[in-house]
Order: sequence, then structure tokens, then C-alpha cells
Amino acid sequence: MAEHQAVYATDEYGRPFIILREQSKKTRAHGLEAIKSHILAARTVANIIRTSLGPRGLDKILISPDGEITVTNDGATILSQMEVEHQIAKLLVQLSRSQDDEVGDGTTGVVVLAGALLEQSEALIERGIHPIRIADGFDRACAIAVNNLDRIADTIEYSKTNSENLLKTAMTSLGSKIVSKEHKQFAQIAVDAVLQVADLERKDVLFDLIKVDGKVGGSLADTQLIKGVLIDKDIKVEDARIAILTCPFEPPRPKTKHKLDITSVEEFKKLQSYEKEKFLDMIKRVQDSGANLVICQWGFDDEANHLLMQNDLPAVRWVGGPEIELIAIATEGRIVPRFEDLTQEKLGKAGVVREITFGTTRDKMIIIEECANTRAVTIFVRGSNKMIVDEAKRALHDAICAVRNLIKDNRVVYGGGAADVSCSLAVQKAADQIPSIEQYAMRAFASALDAIPLALAENSGLSPIETLAEVKSRQVKEDDSTLGIDCNGRGNNDMKKQFVYDPLISKRQQYLLATQLVRAVLKIDDVIIAGQVE
Repeated sequence: MAEHQAVYATDEYGRPFIILREQSKKTRAHGLEAIKSHILAARTVANIIRTSLGPRGLDKILISPDGEITVTNDGATILSQMEVEHQIAKLLVQLSRSQDDEVGDGTTGVVVLAGALLEQSEALIERGIHPIRIADGFDRACAIAVNNLDRIADTIEYSKTNSENLLKTAMTSLGSKIVSKEHKQFAQIAVDAVLQVADLERKDVLFDLIKVDGKVGGSLADTQLIKGVLIDKDIKVEDARIAILTCPFEPPRPKTKHKLDITSVEEFKKLQSYEKEKFLDMIKRVQDSGANLVICQWGFDDEANHLLMQNDLPAVRWVGGPEIELIAIATEGRIVPRFEDLTQEKLGKAGVVREITFGTTRDKMIIIEECANTRAVTIFVRGSNKMIVDEAKRALHDAICAVRNLIKDNRVVYGGGAADVSCSLAVQKAADQIPSIEQYAMRAFASALDAIPLALAENSGLSPIETLAEVKSRQVKEDDSTLGIDCNGRGNNDMKKQFVYDPLISKRQQYLLATQLVRAVLKIDDVIIAGQVE
């Protein structure tokens, strides 16, 4: 027999009331069971992207619900496009996103490290150590690791004219990407773009001035840096004086809903002449300002288009908001919202506005070059298909971020797991001097740091444990923190000689974010999920 959904009852005064049974089932996990389920979820997510780490890391293919294909080995992209349900897995997705937002690179490494830390903490919990004591030990170990990073970091020199070290950092970032075939060219583009917009005195990079655009066709080698703005239209003007408008070439209309009744031919002709008069007035205002090119955010009426052509005023319509802003910054023009406000002082200036065509297709784009403000740049990516163009854009974003990080703080540690092995040894050494139970957690932290060099060795086809043991023993014997995993098989473990640079900001942020997340997960001992309505 089915259970009753409601029960009739009365209180002590005889007043009736109905007790309804709760319509949903709650699920609850608590104590050790909850922590172990969290660790399992985190390990599963970390293992998915572990194989994407390093220059020999493999790509993942992601298919969205509407069938769109993405091929990438960028940690943040993989995690953001995976449909994860588990609450702790969602925290790892947010972890990679915050690393991407803050630093822009190292999104795979931070998740692998967080997964390794949680894996190590599971063994400690089974030995009976309290989760909070483990978290405290991890915090102490993280502080030692970050201090060790500061100790082993090298300061590199760069300037507008000498960008060799910035180029090496960008090449390290691009080494694991799909563009690695052309990675010197892409690295040079990333460095030139950042230096073009960077304020070296304030150590600041204005990302808004770098636009990355792409078009299918050609090969990755056809990718170029344009010192100006690129828009998907067609036209050609030299010594351009540009009117940048956000008002449409249309007769003024009331903002409210309106209805116009025309009952005779005379009224229609009167309306037609009124519209023509307004269009002529608009065009006269543009000509009087001295403009010889109009860029408009909105569309034109057919009549307006005809009159613009008659008056030799080339015009571009339907230009997007971000492009309008970039054109205004690059040409030092003002965005004009009304024709009445248009004056000569508000015009943007550019040496050349020209169009480029692509192969046998009739696709054309406009390049605005020799602008008054030379700091605005566009990176134009080419590729044989949309998937490659999109992945090249993501790779460039990581490289630009790596160069930006060096301009903010020009200290580097060495990649290939060299910094991680050095920090692991430093934490291990410090753990032996700690009398309290936290020493076990600190040793576990040191073992978790080994996860990154182990993954690098495994992804490069090397024997992971043997390779790591050899690098560790050499670092101790030779007291050299630049020795790492030789992923590219160059026969040399010195990452300094291989120019494998990692910005210090990126590595430090990885350690701090991963430790914070693990502490948050270890503190959760009860999960109550309000179930679905039956």
C-alpha cells in the first residue's frame, strides 16, 4: 500500500490541521565517508587533465551539447567545458578559473597539485590524523615552499630593445600547445604585442588594447601582428580622418511607440522630402567636420547609403561596440553619439585604412594602420580550420599572460619540474625539524609536489619514478635547483641551459591556490543534498 502524503490531526484545543509529508528525499554523507568521496572526485578530475601537462602533454576533444567540437590541452578550457556534477569537482573547475583570471597560465599544474595534495591527505586520514592538523601542516609546508621559490628565483633583464628573455618565457608557455610547430613566430608576436601596449615604468600591461582576431584559411604561419585595428568589413582610404558614430543614419524617431497615418500622396511626398532633408543635413555635418571616412555602430537606411556614395564619403556600418572603442583609442578620436556634436577635434586620425582579401574567397577585412596612438594592436590568427584557430587564440592568451607576468615581476623559476623538486626537498628537510604531528602532513606535501615532475616524465614517455629519483639525487649532490625533467629529450637536465622559464608569480600562485582549496575541502565533514521532488 502506498504511504499517505497527508495526515489529518487536531491540536489540544481541537483545532484541525494537516501534516504533509516532505515531498523530497535528502541524501547525507558525513565524517570520513564525506571526505573520502570528495577526495575521490578531486582525484578523478585531476587524473583527467594530468595527461595534458607539459610539452608532450596530450590534447582532449570536448563535444558540447549542440555538437561543437573543441580540441585543447588548456586546463582551464577543459574543466570549464566539462559538465561536472560533483560539488568538489566544481570547486576544482573554479580553482583553474581563478588561476586563469589571476595569472593566465599554469591552469593544468594547479589542478594536478590540488589533486595530489588531496590524495596524500587520504592516507593521513586513514592513519587517524585529524583533517585540521593535516590542513595546518599543509599551510606550514606551503609557506616554506613559497620562501624556497623566492630563494631560487632568478631575476631576468629585459627592455623594449632586448626582449630575448621574454621570448624564451613565451616559448616555454607555447611549447605544449598546438601551435608548437610555429612557436617561435607566435612567441615573437606575443612579446611584440605586450611590449607595444606595456607601460614599463608602471610595470603595467593594458590587455584591452590587444585584440586577438582569427579567420579560417591559410596556415598558422600566416598569423601576423597588426599595429592597428582590424575589422571585418571592406574599404580603402589614405590619410584617414575618421568620424566614429554611435548614432544611426536614419531620420529621428520618437522614443515611444508611434504610428504614422498617411492618407494622401502629398503627405507621402512631404515625408519623403523631410527624410531626404535630414539625410543631407547629416552628411553635411560629417563633411563640414572634415571627415573622409565614417565608422558607425548601427546600420544605414538605403537612401543614406546612396547619398553617402554620391558625396564620396566611404562608410562602414555595423561595427561592434568593442571594435568601436578600440578604434577610438587607436585613432585618438571621440565616440560621437549625435550628429550635432560632431566637430573636427573629435575625429580620429590614421595614416592608412586598407582592405585585405583572402585567397579565392571574397572575404575582405579592413586594417586601420599608422594610427595616432600606436599602442593598440591586433593579432590576426590564421589556421586551416576553426578548431585550430580557436586553440591558437587560447595559446596566444597564455603566452601574452606569461610575458605580462614577467613585466609585472621579472623573477623566474625554472620549469621541467625543477622548482617543484627543489621545494619538495626544502619541505622534506624542514619536516624533520618539526616536533609536532604536522611533520607527517609536511612530508605528504613534499610527496604531492613530486606529482608535477612525475606527470611530466610520464607524459614524455620516460620512466617516471626512475627519472624523478635521478633528478632529486642530482639536485641534492650538486646543490643545483635548475635541474629538472628533460621532456624534449635534449640529453641535458639543466633547465636554465634549455631556457625553460616559469614566471615566479605563476608558480607561487599555484602553490597558494591549491593549498587554500585543499584546506577548504578537508574542513568539510558533512554533505546534505536536498533531493529531487518525488
